[in-house]
Amino acid sequence: MIEKFKTNAEVIENGDKYLYGNHVRMPLSIERGEGAYVFDKDGNKYLDFIGGIAVNGLGHCHPAIVKCLEERAHTILHCSNYFYNEPAVQTAKLIVENSCFDKVLFANSGAEANEGQIKLARKYAKDHGHPERFVVITMKNSFHGRTLATCTATGQYAVHRYFEPLPSGFRYAEFNNLQSVKDIMDEYVCAILTEPVQGEGGVRPASQEFLQGLRDLCDEKGILLMFDEVQVGSGRTGKLFAHQNYGVEPDTCSMAKALGSGVPIGAVCARGEAAKTLTPGTHGSTFAGGPLACALAATTLDVMINDGVIENSRKMGEYFRDQMHKVIEKNHPDAVNEIRGLGLIDGIQLNKPSGQPVVDLCFKDSKVLINNTNGNVLRFVPPLIVNEEEIDIVIKAVDEAMTKLGW
Repeated sequence: MIEKFKTNAEVIENGDKYLYGNHVRMPLSIERGEGAYVFDKDGNKYLDFIGGIAVNGLGHCHPAIVKCLEERAHTILHCSNYFYNEPAVQTAKLIVENSCFDKVLFANSGAEANEGQIKLARKYAKDHGHPERFVVITMKNSFHGRTLATCTATGQYAVHRYFEPLPSGFRYAEFNNLQSVKDIMDEYVCAILTEPVQGEGGVRPASQEFLQGLRDLCDEKGILLMFDEVQVGSGRTGKLFAHQNYGVEPDTCSMAKALGSGVPIGAVCARGEAAKTLTPGTHGSTFAGGPLACALAATTLDVMINDGVIENSRKMGEYFRDQMHKVIEKNHPDAVNEIRGLGLIDGIQLNKPSGQPVVDLCFKDSKVLINNTNGNVLRFVPPLIVNEEEIDIVIKAVDEAMTKLGW
């Protein structure tokens, strides 16, 4: 018999006893969710502007997702890639028909998708007569995953520090600094990998000039331009893909997080010659592209594209930044360095060493969930279905927390 815990405190006590301690968790055990809200075992209700770290794009228990799960439970959950399955084909078709890409390769997570991009880039170079090319240029303060290759691709020493010697083949340039990329370019580079909006790096959107400059540089050198849209894809920025805001088309692009509405899934999207690179025997997965995850992904994409969710992300992001600017300028002008974002990924960079005190007070006093990233940046990645009233609640909570702190 599986033991049932009765209270929030009981779950936390047993969690601390049995769960590996590699995560710093808030003192909250989430029991269920509905829309933009989550509830604990004690009946407390919290407004969720963390969204499972940009995973719950349709919110919690969206009717279409619930229906999809119920139907899938009575058909088949797994069959392997020895066979075709309809949900995988449906998901790939939806992605291709709404993007610049020609093919989709599925994975089980964002890190796996980025590993796939890295492998693809190295093989692409060899296939096109450049076996000497193996280096991938990434950006400082980036984040690409926790596997050994993707944590090395991540341009943060804090992610590297305990795992040397790291795999070779990665160099780091300054984000939004094209000259910095050119300075480390040589004949060994096979690709450039960047996020159109850095998430863990402090919610930093790329400039138009930077992304277009990378595209032009890759075309000049005959190498691949790869985007990591694990966090900022799937409608997060007011477009299905973040790069669609810029009109810059990569050769490959990773997806994950919100694609599966809470069930793990990743994808590598590719176009042109890059869509022909990974052949049988070069890359694969037991679980990737399975009917459960892909049924949810297809449903998620269908709702996002056809029910106005992506457009809501754009509108509500503009509303959030506009209203937050007004409150900060009026009440806390010296506490904030910058408010930035795109769609519904937004950050407030503070003139303070850390934003954690604001996070803690929003949680304790207002039952609002936000998080702190890159030291002193408050990050907001809510479900894409949020409305103005819910945004107003969050802005009020942040305002009151800063006031209480004397900021």
